[in-house]
Amino acid sequence: MLWFVCFFNYADRQAIFSVFPQLKAEIGLSDVQLGVIAGSFMWVYALGAPLAGMVGDRVNRKHLILGGLIFWSFITIATALSRRFWHLVLFRALEGLGETFYFPASMSLLSDYHGRDTRSRAMGFHQSSVYAGTIAGGTLAGLLGQHYGWRSGFYLFGSLGMILGFVLLILLREPARGDSESRAHLELKPNGGWRETLADVFRHPVVLILILVFIGANFVAMIFLTWLPSFLYIKFSMSLAMAGLSSTAYLQIASVLGVISGGVLADRLVRRHPGGRMMSQAIGLFAGAPFILLAGSTVSVPVLIVAMSGFGYFKGLYDANIWASLYDFVPLEKRATALGLMNSAGWLGGGMAPVVIAAAAQRFGMSACLSASSLIYVITGLLLLYGIRSQIRRRISLSKRAPASNAAAEALKR
Repeated sequence: MLWFVCFFNYADRQAIFSVFPQLKAEIGLSDVQLGVIAGSFMWVYALGAPLAGMVGDRVNRKHLILGGLIFWSFITIATALSRRFWHLVLFRALEGLGETFYFPASMSLLSDYHGRDTRSRAMGFHQSSVYAGTIAGGTLAGLLGQHYGWRSGFYLFGSLGMILGFVLLILLREPARGDSESRAHLELKPNGGWRETLADVFRHPVVLILILVFIGANFVAMIFLTWLPSFLYIKFSMSLAMAGLSSTAYLQIASVLGVISGGVLADRLVRRHPGGRMMSQAIGLFAGAPFILLAGSTVSVPVLIVAMSGFGYFKGLYDANIWASLYDFVPLEKRATALGLMNSAGWLGGGMAPVVIAAAAQRFGMSACLSASSLIYVITGLLLLYGIRSQIRRRISLSKRAPASNAAAEALKR
């Protein structure tokens, strides 16, 4: 059920990028203005995420998820009524506000259905809806826009999302918090003030590393999601529909395979090492960087397809464990809050990508900008290696303390 909610979450946000050429022609927008339209969603989404996380730890998550779905679906329909630049900015910002409540609540809810041994696989399967929704949003919006005008896709996705929301009000169930954890070791602390909450979330230093990595990875993802359809439309002379399909299908289908692989791999690695999920993510970042470089530099469509597929697969390997890695290091009663803070930071960084790249492309060209983003993957991969190394050192330190603690306990008994 959450898979379908997330499907519309991403279909609705992706649809507008495939019709950028039509918006540019009809309303007379510049590339920078298009970047602002894209960024307005991300900025409000990011700024609302910390609040969404704290609310998600305190209220019924089912109602929060489905209330958000119905609201953002209504805004998607309203977007089709836009006639001016500021209309699009306003509606995209409101859609970001509605969608920001989804991930903190849904991932917290999902983690109460799946414990440590299956969490990466479950979240990896759920993550596949991100790619399916992105493909559907990009492809159908381009196809419908080409034949019926750019507004038609927004009417379709918004209407279907509202219907789904009302159906799931009957079907979706809310589990008790902590249901998937071992009851022998479960200790739910009451939610305190915001200072205590922040201290609990950031108590483990790896949390900050995971957030910084997510900022970089999301920046790269937003470059491709925002500008790849226009890039293919201009550089390779594809039709609007073909550009929308090609910019999403190869990358996102490969990501589905990657996210499933990443979930299985991480669940195995984490049984042997506390940083196992981060190891899987690091592999995805380092292996994905060459394909990003190739995607921006090639002039061959077959090579471009290989590059997008390779990038998509290894992106999925990273994406499978974005939230599962975080949940290894934060208290379970603070999971929605932690995700909200991480989502906020990641989308504030990602929200700058459409405008920054639009401005940089005017000087260096879009091809060079796409290729240069591969450096971000390398840097974030190195950050993850640092986090993994700190986990190894922490485990060694704890293992050295354990014998001394046991000896002291025996002495006290005697």
